[in-house]
Amino acid sequence: MIDDSGDRKDGTATAHVGRQWLGRYGKTDNAVVTVTTLWADERLYYPLHAVPYTPAHHFAGGRSDPAFRTKWRIAAQLAGRARAAGFPFRAAVADGAYGDLDDFRCERHAVGVPFVMAVKRRRGVWAYGDQARTPVDAAREPAWGGPGEPGAWTPVVRTFRDGHSATWWATDATLGFWGPDGTTRLVVATTDPATLPEKATWYLATDLPRPGGPRAVESPYPPAGLAEVVRIYGIRNWIEQGYKQVKDELGWADFQVRSDVAIRRHQTLVTCAFTFCWEAWSPDREPENTSAEGTTAGERGARTGSSTPTTVLAQGDSRRPQLADPRGRAATLVAGLVQRAPAVRAPGPDRRGHHRTGPQPLLPDLTNHR
Repeated sequence: MIDDSGDRKDGTATAHVGRQWLGRYGKTDNAVVTVTTLWADERLYYPLHAVPYTPAHHFAGGRSDPAFRTKWRIAAQLAGRARAAGFPFRAAVADGAYGDLDDFRCERHAVGVPFVMAVKRRRGVWAYGDQARTPVDAAREPAWGGPGEPGAWTPVVRTFRDGHSATWWATDATLGFWGPDGTTRLVVATTDPATLPEKATWYLATDLPRPGGPRAVESPYPPAGLAEVVRIYGIRNWIEQGYKQVKDELGWADFQVRSDVAIRRHQTLVTCAFTFCWEAWSPDREPENTSAEGTTAGERGARTGSSTPTTVLAQGDSRRPQLADPRGRAATLVAGLVQRAPAVRAPGPDRRGHHRTGPQPLLPDLTNHR
């Protein structure tokens, strides 16, 4: 999952700060925006990487400065980092802010990262005069005669985490060069094909081939039917849940530091805290088995007690959703913080030769710390 999130910050001294659009507040304000990636399936989600976006006014050459990177450039690099780190995923998922960028989608396809991304309903394509069309126009073309005569529409049952289900309808539409057997497919999913309600209709661009189509044989990616494309994009809601927890509960935006390094360290510590929460929450863990040295028994077999850190959530494909053990990733994050920690400061000129000692820590009985 690819997205970005902004946090309001006052002043101009904080690294990466600038007037930027904040989707959470629905307005432009002084803020620090961070581009993030998150791994998710139907059961869980887990933050992977985060890089603050630096507005163009921080660079001498503005947007033409060689060091300047747009948000989608940062997102593309993070998707590559996730793949290089060994995180398995079916496709990269993003909303219309990224899906509408042709360069971003083309670059993901060129580097072998399949995608399922939303496009805005009024996004147009190059055409002459009255031939100009939008995804909404394309969605109105497939035949629809109601649930009893769905025509070109296929029912897709969406099952939610709380157990309830809802029937949506999906179809492959054609828009310019996009089509069922094109390099990019346009998949429309909605609760009502007759009215295409704005808040309950998705317009999805994907390069996953259609089952049975000519690209299914030559494509490096396994085919994806309409139900799978809708399922993949539906998982994107996890990223909003992730933002809610790391921001509201774990203090992602509550940093009181200004430098780039300090901001990144704070974000890393929040990710560590999130990791520990997953470990403490895991409801299906069995009591530790002390009969075998160095191993603990769990729902999914024995877990080794190796201290070697790893960043891989799952080894290969899984037959069913499963909860990954994130403790190794936490160790990696903490180790990175320790290795990059600043050296102990040498005493300043005002302290040299005075043989002063630093303040002694208070006794535990005199503090609230336990």
